[in-house]
Amino acid sequence: MAYEPEGQDREQRPGERLARLLRRWWEEAGRVPGGTRPTQQALASRLGIDQTTLSRYLNPRHASTAPPRVVEALHAHLRAPAGELERARELCRAVLEENDRQGTADHGPEPTGGTDTVNAVNGMDGMDGVNGTENTDGTEGMQDTDGREALTRSQSRFRSRWAVPVLVAAAVVLAFVAGAVVRDQYASHPRTAADDVAAGAVPASGTPLEWPLLRKRTEDQYTRGRALQHLLMAHGYEVKADGFFGDETQDAVMDFQRRNHLPSDGKVGKDTWPALVKPVGPGADEHTVLALQELLHNTGQGGTEVSGEFTAATAEDLRFFQRGHDLPPTGRADVDTWLALLVFQRPPADAPAYQRSTSPLPSAPA
Repeated sequence: MAYEPEGQDREQRPGERLARLLRRWWEEAGRVPGGTRPTQQALASRLGIDQTTLSRYLNPRHASTAPPRVVEALHAHLRAPAGELERARELCRAVLEENDRQGTADHGPEPTGGTDTVNAVNGMDGMDGVNGTENTDGTEGMQDTDGREALTRSQSRFRSRWAVPVLVAAAVVLAFVAGAVVRDQYASHPRTAADDVAAGAVPASGTPLEWPLLRKRTEDQYTRGRALQHLLMAHGYEVKADGFFGDETQDAVMDFQRRNHLPSDGKVGKDTWPALVKPVGPGADEHTVLALQELLHNTGQGGTEVSGEFTAATAEDLRFFQRGHDLPPTGRADVDTWLALLVFQRPPADAPAYQRSTSPLPSAPA
């Protein structure tokens, strides 16, 4: 696919513009003195990602966007112009901001009484603003002006009539919130990190996140199922990390719940997840890191290597995810980061390539 002119490039969304830029780097790699254009398969191997993921990053029509570490690695491997690296970083940031705005827009703006009142008074086009009759003579301009003045006076009276009750209601709400904060601040009972997230973390959108519920099923539960099984192995249980929540996984879950004084129902939800997850950073045990990388790989960023070793690339991918979900970009996984990772999983069409050789068929008994 040839790179399109700059003028047309500006009309594209940031994700498409980034993909076109990366593809141009790849297509022009062979024109650099002393350079040769690598195949996508060879380039993907150097980047530590699979060829399908790389192809999506280089395809403007695909929704996948290369994370910053992949962009920087492509720039270095393909010997792209030095001045274009910062532009690519800006496009990465623009994609993240666009996704944040889209997530907020999906909730839709709340209707307000003032807007409804104005719409009700305005009526249809061509109708007089005061009496609702159609203007058919030469006085249309005067009637429209008089109508607007009457509408302004009506809105002013409406706002004045409701201003005091609204202020009183706001003061009552603020007093209630302040009282709740003071009560929690001076409460005598101790609080733990698990207590703070048991009901779900609260992102900037204000909507609390809820821990997903996993239970015994015959269907493959994909990344969440494998992450659960890796976490069980990190706690010493011998289970197979294939994504299928069968008898073996259920028995391990129930034993874990009994040992941690939790309801022993074999279901993994808001009580069991916080007890299962562990802080993750450099030097963390293999199975905990595998659980983290499984989830991070399937959040839509793509390219996270599932190796069981917490590398610098893993930390960078984690920081990118944290920034995108209003979490402190520490590059380490705490209980809030685990919650966000478990919630924001994309629905996979199949097990990843490295997992297919060990996954049973979906029809296999659990």
